[in-house]
Amino acid sequence: MGLVMVMVVIVVMVMEVGLMVMLLVVVLLVVVLVVVVLVILVVVVVMAMMVVVVVVMMVFMDIMVVMVVVIVVVIVVVMMVIVVVMVVVIVSLLMVVMMVMVMVVLVMVVVVLVEMVLVIVVVVMMVIMMVVLMMVLMVVAMMVVMTILVVMVVVVMAINW
Repeated sequence: MGLVMVMVVIVVMVMEVGLMVMLLVVVLLVVVLVVVVLVILVVVVVMAMMVVVVVVMMVFMDIMVVMVVVIVVVIVVVMMVIVVVMVVVIVSLLMVVMMVMVMVVLVMVVVVLVEMVLVIVVVVMMVIMMVVLMMVLMVVAMMVVMTILVVMVVVVMAINW
């Protein structure tokens, strides 16, 4: 009996270590994804600013053009702030989930199956969150592009007018 108990304890410990490694990998994945998302956002904003600057340079400095540019810049900045806040909120939620998972793992040393199910659930939740985040980013990028297009149309109309 003693030998069997030792075997069970060893198996449980191995499972625990595996779970901890899985949690670490998931955390690293989340961090990498967040960094990638922020880089994408920065690139989108820089591109938007470049387009606006080029449009302004094409047109001689007019009051209307300056107003439009200012409005566009404000809109882009506001959208950026909203997206960054959403990213921070999602990341903080993920971190809370991770902490809860670690606590559960520490508490439920014996119930390995329950832990495995919980880990799977957490990973699925994270994947869903990341998909939602990517969709939000796509929407924001589309909004920025549409804004730029509208500005260009307005500028062309102003020139022709």
